[in-house]
Amino acid sequence: QVQLVESGGGLVQAGDSLRLSCGASGRTFSLSAVGWFRQPPGKEREFVAAVSSSGGQTSYAASVKGRFTISRDNAKNTVYLQMNSLRPVDKDVYYCATANRREPGGSTGWYGNWGQGTQVTVSS
Repeated sequence: QVQLVESGGGLVQAGDSLRLSCGASGRTFSLSAVGWFRQPPGKEREFVAAVSSSGGQTSYAASVKGRFTISRDNAKNTVYLQMNSLRPVDKDVYYCATANRREPGGSTGWYGNWGQGTQVTVSS
């Protein structure tokens, strides 16, 4: 089974940028779409962005489109989330997950393998 480890979170000011990384172990990583999700306190996990297994297709939540960019490097078993123009509302724990499909999608039901999360805090 693929194990995922997120990194790159931290405390930044509004307008700043961060790049999150999702490192994976396992030979099947390149066969799966990968998604980033975030979870506000007391709420359900919500979709942020996803990338297909090849990296050729991406999908974004409306709230981050134009500010966040997801990409992957299968040679390094890593998926990235470049977050620009961060806002205080982007403050959450961010999780990456692998999907049971190759195409990107926003349903949490498609994702069965989750990392432990990385905290992103944006001050105003």
